Amino acid sequence: MTSAAATPILSPYQQYVYAYPHKTAYRPLPRAEAGLRDVWAGEPKDALSLYFHIPFCEVRCGFCNLFTRIGAPDGLTTAYLDALERQATAVREALGDGARFANAAFGGGTPTFLTAAELARLCDLAEHGLGADLRAVPVSVEASPATATADRLGVLAERGTTRLSLGVQSFVDSEARTAVRPQRRGDVEAALTRIRDAGFPVLNIDLIYGIPGQTADTWRTSLDAALAWRPEELYLYPLYVRPLTGLDRHRGRAAADSEWDGQRLRRYREGRDHLLAHGYEQVSMRMFRRADAPDGGGEDYSCQSDGMIGLGCGARSYTAGLHYSFDYAVDMRRIRGIVDDYTARTTEEFRHADFGWRMTADESRRRHLLQSLLQAEGMSVADYHGRFGSAPEADFGRELAGFAAHGWLDDSAAPGLLRLSPEGLAHSDALGPELFSPAVRERMAAYEAK
Repeated sequence: MTSAAATPILSPYQQYVYAYPHKTAYRPLPRAEAGLRDVWAGEPKDALSLYFHIPFCEVRCGFCNLFTRIGAPDGLTTAYLDALERQATAVREALGDGARFANAAFGGGTPTFLTAAELARLCDLAEHGLGADLRAVPVSVEASPATATADRLGVLAERGTTRLSLGVQSFVDSEARTAVRPQRRGDVEAALTRIRDAGFPVLNIDLIYGIPGQTADTWRTSLDAALAWRPEELYLYPLYVRPLTGLDRHRGRAAADSEWDGQRLRRYREGRDHLLAHGYEQVSMRMFRRADAPDGGGEDYSCQSDGMIGLGCGARSYTAGLHYSFDYAVDMRRIRGIVDDYTARTTEEFRHADFGWRMTADESRRRHLLQSLLQAEGMSVADYHGRFGSAPEADFGRELAGFAAHGWLDDSAAPGLLRLSPEGLAHSDALGPELFSPAVRERMAAYEAK
């Protein structure tokens, strides 16, 4: 196999790897070769994952490069839900009888941008449109403080949501403003009160480190403010300044700033150690779970597990042979155009995949190693061999040797377990991209940001 490790790693913050390959590697698919019936023919369908993407937010944070638009003109959310219903019809026809869902998630954007009635309709689409039993499987929903209202939360709790994830980012008002996320700590605390009153089994709080002006003391302030709510999960995200985002336009990019890299690493280690000292277990570089917490279905999504059905204009879907989605953009004008195109589609126009990446045996190996290795528990070598008939050292010997030379592999791991050291986990955003294939790198480099 061709090795991807060819250059020294300069920064610990190369790229957040939550799916492989990234959407910027996707390209238009010939319609004749991407009919959903053919795409899903022969795929296991007894334990599918279901994801609904809602591309609306009340405000766009300065760091955000997700597929979302600010606000929705009159009638747009209704038109979007109508389109979701048409897409659900096409997808259910393609899946055929016997499809079963093992978990579900509503993401975005901000799903709770929808009204309580619209959220009820979204749940109906999942249950009646696709046959998912939301009260019988883990269901995760993302929310913002401003949209976590009692009526919306009541609908989600009643319909079976097991995990509510709240994007807080900082409990320090000045830091929130710096990140172009206008919110007050008092409003965040009020939202958390409503969430706890609604009785979700798992509360997750997202925090960001590396915000300009953030210090060890202000970072500790946010950590302790979050811990006061005893959340079952906490995600700690490093700040990135990505192309076409608000921070990129107004402050310039700092990706190569070694001083900023050092600051982010310090904040990461402080946050990690603080959470470990307060009874949390590290699941990945970003995810921490309270040791006594129930499983709410919020594990980092491992895209080596195929069988992902994504609905909505920003959602991905995964089969063993194809990853696919709609068009992707960050620029607000481009996003509005894609949303408008999505809402105008007929059921027939949803019966094929638009953009995607066809998986090869080599890419499947990379994907499995990458996603498994970035989890704190590590990867079973026997499981890898059982899937692919080879050893990871034979397939990726050069890359693994490089990780070992950096001190990123855990020498004390049990025999047959490939696991990152604490410093390896800290450098997950440098380690992950080193496993990208040359073909994926070439596609990503050629992608024109829009």
